[in-house]
Amino acid sequence: MFLGHYGLAFGAKKIAPKVSLLTLFVAVEFVDILWPFLLLLDVEKVKIHPGFTAVTPFEFVHYPFTHSLVMGVVWGLVCGGIYWLFQKDIRSSIIVGLAVLSHWFLDFIVHVPDLPLTPFGGIKVGIGLWNSLPLTMLVESAIFIAGVWIYFKNTRAINGKGKWGLFSLIGFFVIAEIFNMFGPPPEDSIPALLGSFVVLQAIVLGLAYFTDQNRETI
Repeated sequence: MFLGHYGLAFGAKKIAPKVSLLTLFVAVEFVDILWPFLLLLDVEKVKIHPGFTAVTPFEFVHYPFTHSLVMGVVWGLVCGGIYWLFQKDIRSSIIVGLAVLSHWFLDFIVHVPDLPLTPFGGIKVGIGLWNSLPLTMLVESAIFIAGVWIYFKNTRAINGKGKWGLFSLIGFFVIAEIFNMFGPPPEDSIPALLGSFVVLQAIVLGLAYFTDQNRETI
């Protein structure tokens, strides 16, 4: 899932108005941000297998330290704890931790049965929505649109940058999603995969920071 994670982050701004959109974006994507670095270190493994599912060519062979349910809980506690150390805001810290954990549950909807429950067990689960391109687009779009709408209704631009920043962020997501769905498969190279992922995250997080800095909660 791509748009769905960010849609949840947008929507979470309503219940966590003190948490920046940048922080929420990092939280919902924390394990995906960590994942390519573990690939580079050969701790986790993925194969590029065009046609593996209708949506993604990634065959996730081994990624228990980023994408198992148990480690999702651990990473949620770690990130929520770090946020509390800096902000001393227990409510916001809980939301940040839950945002990190939410990644596993949204992935559970779209992944084929390749999501581990524990780092060392053999049980893997996944509903497999990625086997249907139309259903994937419908579900992801619904979550994203709902989240953006909640964010839009609960914040307001304090200047033109806040207005056009949000439009630019949404536009980038739409373009990235179209490319993800219909573009060519990525290079079968971990360094190339890491490079493209870093660029994508840098753009998304930069736009999130710029947008949220120029909007205020209502």
